[in-house]
Amino acid sequence: MHDVSRFRRIVFDDFMQPLGVTRAQWWVLAYLSRHDRMIQSDLADILDLGKAALGGLIDRLESAGFIERQLDKMDRRVKRIHLTATGNHMVEEMQQKCHAMSERILDGLNVDQRFALGNMLAQVKKNLLSIKREASII
Repeated sequence: MHDVSRFRRIVFDDFMQPLGVTRAQWWVLAYLSRHDRMIQSDLADILDLGKAALGGLIDRLESAGFIERQLDKMDRRVKRIHLTATGNHMVEEMQQKCHAMSERILDGLNVDQRFALGNMLAQVKKNLLSIKREASII
């Protein structure tokens, strides 16, 4: 599993390299595409990143025009992060590249095998989350 995970990250970086976006930046953009207008500290918690590390990523994404920070209308101390039109376009491009990469990775597996693999990986993830929860209780 470790080798597959490591090779997938390497291939992902190669697929995305022409777009000039790092894996960490893609991670933030992808999450915002599903949960736009998040509070920066909440995003750091969800992505399990330090606030300073996420702050640097947000700064670079904002400089590139992919996101904007806006003051919250209810609490002026809070800044919400949202994707710009450029950011949405980048997410669409990256999704297309990610789909093409996934098709290459899964080449030779039929539909039933792909569903079975997805179900098995979901079970592994569930087990890992359970172990993590147990470890945080101890």
